[in-house]
Amino acid sequence: MESTLPPGLEGVSIRGHWFIEAPPPEPAEAGSAAFERLYRAFLAARAALGLALLGAQFVATLLSAPPARSTLLLSLAYAAMAVALWLVPQLRRGASARNLARISSVHWWLAIGVDLVLFGVLHAQDPSGVNYGALFVLPVLMSAVLCPRRLALATAAIATLGMLAAAAWSLLLGVDVGLKTTQAGLVGGGLFAVSLLASELSARLAREEKAARGSMALARQQELLSRLVIDEMQEGVLVVDRRGRVRAMNPAARVLLGAADGALSWQLRERADWLPLVQALEEAYILGNRTEMDVSMPMEGGASRSLRLRLRFTRQRGGSEELCVIFLEDNRDLLARTRQEKLAAMGRVSAGIAHEIRNPLAAIAQANALIAEDVAGMRAEPLTRMVASNVQRLKRLVDDVTEVAPGVQPDTQVLDVSELVHETCVDWAGVNGLQLGARSRFQLQIDLPGMPGLFDAEHLRRVLVNLLDNALRHADDGVGAVRVRLARDGDVLVLVVRSAGAPVPPDVERHLFEPFFSTRSRGSGLGLYICRELCERHGGRIDYRRAADGAANEFSVRLRMPGAALPSFS
Repeated sequence: MESTLPPGLEGVSIRGHWFIEAPPPEPAEAGSAAFERLYRAFLAARAALGLALLGAQFVATLLSAPPARSTLLLSLAYAAMAVALWLVPQLRRGASARNLARISSVHWWLAIGVDLVLFGVLHAQDPSGVNYGALFVLPVLMSAVLCPRRLALATAAIATLGMLAAAAWSLLLGVDVGLKTTQAGLVGGGLFAVSLLASELSARLAREEKAARGSMALARQQELLSRLVIDEMQEGVLVVDRRGRVRAMNPAARVLLGAADGALSWQLRERADWLPLVQALEEAYILGNRTEMDVSMPMEGGASRSLRLRLRFTRQRGGSEELCVIFLEDNRDLLARTRQEKLAAMGRVSAGIAHEIRNPLAAIAQANALIAEDVAGMRAEPLTRMVASNVQRLKRLVDDVTEVAPGVQPDTQVLDVSELVHETCVDWAGVNGLQLGARSRFQLQIDLPGMPGLFDAEHLRRVLVNLLDNALRHADDGVGAVRVRLARDGDVLVLVVRSAGAPVPPDVERHLFEPFFSTRSRGSGLGLYICRELCERHGGRIDYRRAADGAANEFSVRLRMPGAALPSFS
């Protein structure tokens, strides 16, 4: 969807992105560093001009007739004022482009107006014939750079009128004014030319400076965005030059390669465990194209880690250095992602098959029930019971597959988890012939009554029954071999099912929550997988751990409580 610009701005849209054309800037922006720098430079030039003017009067005194007393006093006053304005910050306080844009401003008169008046008086009253008109260049140039163009032209006009007034004053005194009038015309024309050229150059420099600042801000924003994206990538990114020096490395690459966080640059050949990367880099530079390969990186303890490398090269432009960008990814993550994609596809297929099996299975069950009525007391009766048992097993399998099918929306509700856990445990104990009590094989502990949690009642009952069946199957025969405890931990409820017995082997523990993985010949391998899927659908979590005392296996289910944020389990 194309964005629109706010009213008052103009721009060009390219592929839905707007490039704003800002209005032409003033020669100097208020409060900007550029204005302050130029303003101080002109004040320094005024101070130097004042000292030079004063020095010229003394030199004239030594070499020829001394200047008029009024000329010397005016020169001394101008030099003192220019130096003071340059050196005393309090006199410059409040000076800005906005103030200098008004002829009524005190700062305009201190920096420009005084020069026009004083240079005009010097030019008019000096009897020696010295041309002070050249001094008008400084205030005109200062006005052209720091003020709007209209005021700059007005300054040039004031200076020109001042010289013409001086020529008219000489005419009243009976002096030949031909030379002064000619000088006033030539200098005035030059002042207008200087004003126009300086104003145009100043405006162009201001536009280019503003465009450069905008480009720099955009470049910095793009750099921050690129850095943020690269830092947040789960894939490792490594930038290396031809000499094997690492120019950049994101956090994921640091973790995969075991690099220190504080270091800014590395040489790949300095670490022996990075030699596979050096070999891959050399091979990629020889091939000179897009390269993918697997390398085995040694780790501590003699182990190794298999990494998938994708090497890409930057294009050389204008003699720029060619860099290699290496994308690193743990092959275990690749396999896990591939496995998850296969499981998702398999889940959709299984759900479809399970749906198609329901009707034939119901027909088999109904036909078997009719046959069982006819063969009651006959030798075929055990066969009908066998068929009924397997039909029920298939129905449970179909229900389990359908329950975790993709696209099923969870019905999360606020439950009284304390009551539901108690009822489920009592019913389960009765079905399995167990007693609840301090000396029983099965023990239940609920810390507080009425603890609320967010889940679906039937789903939570199924999770708990699956965990209890699994715990009873692998538990010892001692007192308290199977225990259930419900407690509160901050904003979550923790339901722990404990089974005293041998620890789960490491090769089995890695696959506990995978579908269709079972250590029993008649097991479907869906029990723990269904528990995990149901917990995740309702914002919960299930984990396995060996008990702290080392005597039992524990499955803990963490449930959200009402008002808790979606989930931040650690």
